Amino acid sequence: MNIDYQATEQAFAALGIADFQQHFSQLQQSTLFDDLETGRISRADFIKAIQDVVPHLALSTEQIETAWNAMLLDFPLRRLQILQQLQLHYDLILLSNTNEIHEAAFNEVLRSNHGIPNIGIFFDKIYLSHRVGMRKPDKEIFERILTDTGFDPKQTLFIDDSPQHIAAAHALGIQTIHLEKGMTMEDTIFLPKQ
Repeated sequence: MNIDYQATEQAFAALGIADFQQHFSQLQQSTLFDDLETGRISRADFIKAIQDVVPHLALSTEQIETAWNAMLLDFPLRRLQILQQLQLHYDLILLSNTNEIHEAAFNEVLRSNHGIPNIGIFFDKIYLSHRVGMRKPDKEIFERILTDTGFDPKQTLFIDDSPQHIAAAHALGIQTIHLEKGMTMEDTIFLPKQ
């Protein structure tokens, strides 16, 4: 999925939180985001925590969720086609640091833009951090996936855009591709045969 983290910052600014980065930093230190991403707190707890930081704005649940989801852009059709093609020949696993608010939103994007019910249809198994209670780059999540699937790390390829996630997988012997800024699955890694 294409993501623009600054879109969320801008959306919160439009709601009146002009210093969202400062609030975000304070909330980050309180583990709010990690707790949401690992399922230790609910969607409602997260919304209340945001509301408590800026009580004078009286933000609704819908306003906060819309701003929070602003970073989620779209699923390019070519990427979805690549996943379908790969699934014919390989075991595909999705490991994502995400939360229940974003999961509902990105599945809605798939439904409304492509008529696809959820991201899970492209994978043999999905590991969403808020559902499994672990997140990247913790080695435990990689070890769990290797145990669950029986995958040989030397025969397993992990693709991610965060260097710390790549380093954690690589430390366990998993083959990796760091999807650096400007790289995409369709334009850099999985190219059509010439």
